[in-house]
Amino acid sequence: MKLRMSLAAPVAAMALALSALAGCGESTDTGGATTVGPLDPNKKVEITWWHGQSAEAAKILGDLAREYEKDHPNVTIKDSAGASTTDELLTKMQAGFASNTYPDVSYAFGSWAGKLNQSGRTLDIGPLVKKADSGWTEFPPAAQKTAEFGDKVIGFPAVVDNLGVLYNKDLFDQAGLAYPSPDWTWDDFRAAAKAINNPEKKISGTAYPVSPDEGATWRQWPQLWQYGGDILSADGKKATFNSEAGVKALKFWQDMARVDKSVYLDQTGQKFEQMFASGSIGMILDGPWLLYTVKEAKLNYGAVQLPGTDGDHQTISGPDLWVLFDRHNAQRAAASYDFMHWLTSPEQDVRWNVAYGNLPLRKSAASTPEFAKFLADFPGGDVFFANLDNAKKARPTVPGYQTLSLNVAKAINEALVGGTDPQTALDEAAEASAADLQE
Repeated sequence: MKLRMSLAAPVAAMALALSALAGCGESTDTGGATTVGPLDPNKKVEITWWHGQSAEAAKILGDLAREYEKDHPNVTIKDSAGASTTDELLTKMQAGFASNTYPDVSYAFGSWAGKLNQSGRTLDIGPLVKKADSGWTEFPPAAQKTAEFGDKVIGFPAVVDNLGVLYNKDLFDQAGLAYPSPDWTWDDFRAAAKAINNPEKKISGTAYPVSPDEGATWRQWPQLWQYGGDILSADGKKATFNSEAGVKALKFWQDMARVDKSVYLDQTGQKFEQMFASGSIGMILDGPWLLYTVKEAKLNYGAVQLPGTDGDHQTISGPDLWVLFDRHNAQRAAASYDFMHWLTSPEQDVRWNVAYGNLPLRKSAASTPEFAKFLADFPGGDVFFANLDNAKKARPTVPGYQTLSLNVAKAINEALVGGTDPQTALDEAAEASAADLQE
């Protein structure tokens, strides 16, 4: 079982027909954006919630929805996965926009935020979450930024995570290496991978997913940032990942893969985590979603923050969202906001995210008994929780990011697998992304 849906999975290409969403009460089309006000306890309302989760997670979320309904007897929540897989949700939402059958709230990968905001169907909850008592600032900065478009806010953080390094203690011991320390560097990482690598025993020092998706791309961004580069220009209209910093980051991995030959290049993007859990890879850049797998595999592992550059251990977070949509009905908007604000509060979050093995959304949950149990159940969870402080930047939420991500993933594959010059590969990716960034 994976603790959460994959950040990197590509969106399915098919669109399915949806049945109309039934809402109790009058559908008041305002002719413009709906202002989110307080929930009227005397007016019945029904909202539709697509949570995009597996049966196990759906049970937890469904129980919480029933609890909310009990405390708010005028509210009915129609909760469902929304699609057969989370990856299909974006296609289902886009089909719903066309047929006016989209939900009130849906789970969404953070990389979809730009497209959803561009749809013109999202609800603006900015005026409410920016109030001093809303608790908005308790969410990690990267999670806040993923939902924000200027003064507009389109939803609440649903899941927060980050990239660190999981390592196999037994393989470090066999290589006579000290375990990674919090102040280690990328040179230390490269040296450890080279020392652990043992082709005769089918042991790889480390791994990199080179499949054409976000899993490849977002593992490049932390080094780009640490080296002083950025993904886009300040106005979000021009790719800058092909700067000297971006080339340096890609060249680092190309040298490890093609000179040291210490990197297992996973063309599927799906095998390397299981290979690490089975003991055939020394260390991987990964996140808290893998803690359940390595624990179940009884792997003797450790966790540490990413290697750093001049003391900068900046990482990346891939926050997912509960996106709220404007159904042009003030009571539905109020119910959607109130329910999501309730669900993401520390009291409920520790019973959902933390109970399910995810990091808590807010730092205030750190002192709860539920989080203490999480840390006992999943060693290394404390490292990833503290590592949220190193997630200082967010991935761009411009509509063209998804295309850009695929182009960069292709460049990574060409450089690591095919040996293409990193500058050439990244320049071609920047050129291929230019048109979509102008949307």
